[in-house]
Amino acid sequence: VHLSGEEKGAVTALWGKVNQEEVGGEALGRLLVVYPWTQRFFDSFGDLSSASAVMGNAKVKAHGKKVLNSFSDGLKNLDNLKGAFAKLSELHCDKLHVDPENFKLLGNVLVVVLARTFGKEFTPPVQSAFQKVAAGVATALAHKYH
Repeated sequence: VHLSGEEKGAVTALWGKVNQEEVGGEALGRLLVVYPWTQRFFDSFGDLSSASAVMGNAKVKAHGKKVLNSFSDGLKNLDNLKGAFAKLSELHCDKLHVDPENFKLLGNVLVVVLARTFGKEFTPPVQSAFQKVAAGVATALAHKYH
């Protein structure tokens, strides 16, 4: 991902304030509600029958936190996202067979959740930087797909 020094600083500064458990759970939950076909990858998560069931689901929240922990690791490797996400790309491609388009959707939902969480602090330049990072992560996660 090509970010200016200013963009990297903005991403790093805001990310330091992110509650990964809350934001991750909300982002994954929103993905599953807004794009219900993504639920097929989470059969083992129990009740996903309604928006309230999804948003209150402990397994969704836990996996959302796990996703953001990985995203956080990626932020430490912005110059080598493909390397940083190589194992996860392989897992999601070869074993889980996740549609790589879902990574883009989740990135966009994450940006929405960050905007909702941080309000005025999530300025257009900060949003632009996060969009670049989310797109870069999605591309890196899709790297192993044929």
